[in-house]
Amino acid sequence: MPTSTPPSRTPDAPRPPELSSGQKLMVFVLSMTLFGLANIVTEVLPEISIGPVELSVSYLAFVPVVMVALFNPLHAALGAPLGEIVFVDLLMGDFSGIGELEGYLQMFLGLYIGGCLVRDPRRRPQLLLAALATVTVDKMLSAVVDIGKVWVGVADAEYVEGLPQSVLLLEGIGFGTDLFISGVLFGALPAMALAPRLYGKIEPLLGLAPRDPRNPVPLAQRGTAAFALLAIVLSFVSMIAAFTSEIVDNFGVWEPGFIDQYGQRFLWIGVSAALIVLVVSVAATRFVLRSRRERSAQEAGAGAEASQDAPAGRDPR
Repeated sequence: MPTSTPPSRTPDAPRPPELSSGQKLMVFVLSMTLFGLANIVTEVLPEISIGPVELSVSYLAFVPVVMVALFNPLHAALGAPLGEIVFVDLLMGDFSGIGELEGYLQMFLGLYIGGCLVRDPRRRPQLLLAALATVTVDKMLSAVVDIGKVWVGVADAEYVEGLPQSVLLLEGIGFGTDLFISGVLFGALPAMALAPRLYGKIEPLLGLAPRDPRNPVPLAQRGTAAFALLAIVLSFVSMIAAFTSEIVDNFGVWEPGFIDQYGQRFLWIGVSAALIVLVVSVAATRFVLRSRRERSAQEAGAGAEASQDAPAGRDPR
């Protein structure tokens, strides 16, 4: 009995229009500012400690998951983790130097893989898979790096007193709690509620076409082997950055501790900066797109007038 497999790209489907450099930058900046705002919110959320286990919201995963589901996953995934670095770590005075590269690369890989798993942003199972894949890749790579630092000896282990082997258990518990809290409660559930409602409504405001389910973004555009090699290289670079931050003290670290000095109200500085960047970038992009449309309309009108003013009576053949 023959089985039918859905094609990755419908042959007769129109190819999606290529994004201009301005539109790519708009997606990048929008993803960066929104995730930066989301991370500022997590700064005021409480943390619960049960012995050596900490229960906290690592990040509001639904914000970048919705972005990579609605827009081009590559540019959205590149911008989102940068938002935390710019609007939280730098502005709040908690920048850990080269160690920030570890979190950036891990989050980028997770978001890009999750975004490519979404073919149709209106299908909630795909959004659930994207959120879980994002947090799984991010937290699993982070756990591997943490265990590697302890194994190599560049960092001290955090384990239950009298039970050194518990470091693996604690990393496993931390991974499970992060997957449930950040991946499900603050990831998949809000994303499944927001993305289908925003699909087709927010993209035209930015001059973009909604993602076409008939033309999904392939995870490995240059081949599975090439993507796997790239993922391994990025993971290795993130591990080197984490090791370097432990070996070389204060390498690029900038920690004036503004929140400790001025209190939680200093978070409004980051909120204001993110909102200003968001409003300016959206306004600039819409202005450029409107100017291009007007220029195209004028050129089309001039061409029509020229064809009408051409001398009649000449044989068009």
